[in-house]
Formats: sequence, structure tokens, C-alpha cells
Amino acid sequence: MKKLLAFFLLALPWTASAQTAREPLFTSFDGTQIHYEVAGEGKPVVLVHGFMGNGTSWQKSALRQTLLDAGYKVVQLDLRGNGLSDKPHTVEAYRNDAEAKDIMGLMKHLKLKNYDAIGYSRGSIITARLLVLDKNLRSAVLGGMGADFTNPNWSRRMAFAELFSGKAHLHPEFQGALNSAKTRGLDTLALGFQQQTQPSTSPAELNKVKIPVLIISGDQDEDNGRAGDLAKLLPNSTLKTVPGNHGNTSGSEGFAREVLAFLKK
Repeated sequence: MKKLLAFFLLALPWTASAQTAREPLFTSFDGTQIHYEVAGEGKPVVLVHGFMGNGTSWQKSALRQTLLDAGYKVVQLDLRGNGLSDKPHTVEAYRNDAEAKDIMGLMKHLKLKNYDAIGYSRGSIITARLLVLDKNLRSAVLGGMGADFTNPNWSRRMAFAELFSGKAHLHPEFQGALNSAKTRGLDTLALGFQQQTQPSTSPAELNKVKIPVLIISGDQDEDNGRAGDLAKLLPNSTLKTVPGNHGNTSGSEGFAREVLAFLKK
């Protein structure tokens, strides 16, 4: 008993330190804790990272510094299941637009209204839900994304859901993604749930969106379909192409310039 008590007491400082390292934290609608960071002053803009990423994915991008230099308040968060946020191990925790609700709740918690949202890759899929759900959204950027995600049975999503759910042998073409996740120490179970429950926004829903939306992709990127097809579904969209592929476009100077020009309109 004494040894057990001694171990518990030794563990307490580490636990407190680990929790402090995750702060600031926002407790979302279902108790899930979401890590976030805020920098700068001015009009608020939230950055929504892609699959296997986190808020720090934007840290070295030209976009983040460009926005700060232009006088924006930049909000970055780790979507649930990623980074320093909680990683629930039940599929239910990711259903019913949980990730979009996390963003909406965080912005309300920060008392930030009339904000802009910038998503890239899977972050664009979550940002598309904000287009439908949040009246406080002023404008949005959907980067690295075509119209394929509007199909709930999108074959790429279904393949990744199987890949991260113990059926990697069915998709040898994507094995590199799973290997990368394991090498980086990511929570592959949580990643699998994210793919299983990934939302799709229908063309009919997108057709009703009235706010301005920038659709932007690299000129060598059709990983998630053609950006032009997505732009056609949004009545108030602007389509831009910059040099790059799916992996490097979001961090480029060209991407940052086009996004800033759009936000300033």
C-alpha cells in the first residue's frame, strides 16, 4: 500500500504538468476538451487543419504570418482526435457534426462573431459544415478540395476508414498514410473514427450558401476531386489556382496571397 501511495504521489506532478502543457483548453458540448491558440488582434479568422494534422500544422505556413501581419486575430485549434485535444475512443463522439460544433462552441466561448474560416483538405470538409450550420460565419476558404466529399459514399473516404480500422490489406495504395501515422505516434483509432463519421455536405445544401467562398487548390492537385466542380456548387464562390500539389500548397506564399486578397474584399 505504501509503495502504491508513493507511486501515486510521484505521478501527480507529472499529470498536472501534462495537463498544463495542453492549455488553453475549451470544454465542448459533450465534455471533450479542445486545445486552441489565439494570436493577434482584429477581425477573427479560424484555421481548420486537415487529416492527420493539428493546429500547429499552420505554424510554419506563410498564411498564418500573413494574416497576423495584416491585422487579423488568428484562432488555431486541434480538432478532436488530434494534437493536444481529447481523443475519444467511441465512434459516437465523432458523429453528428461534432467537429463543426467544437469550432462553433469555441468561437462562442471566445466571444468572436462574424468570423472567417479557412480549411484545407479534410479541414475544408469540416468548414463546409460551418457554411450550413453557423450564421456567424462571414466568409470561408475551402482549400485542396473538389466536390467528391459531397458524396456520402465517397470511395476515398471509405478506403481511409477501412485503412485505419484494421483493414489496411485492402488498400495497399494508401499504406504510406497509415505508416506515417504510426511513425508519428498518432492515434490511429481516433483517425479511423474521423473517417468513418466524416460529414458530407450535399450539393443542394451548398447551392443555398449565400456568403462568399474561396475555392483554392494547387495546379497539381486533384487528390480530392477538381476544385472547379466544387466552385460550381456554390453560387457566391471564387475559384483560384496556385502553384503546388496537395502536400505543399497550403503553406505557400501564393496560397497566402490569394486568401488574404479574398478576405479583404
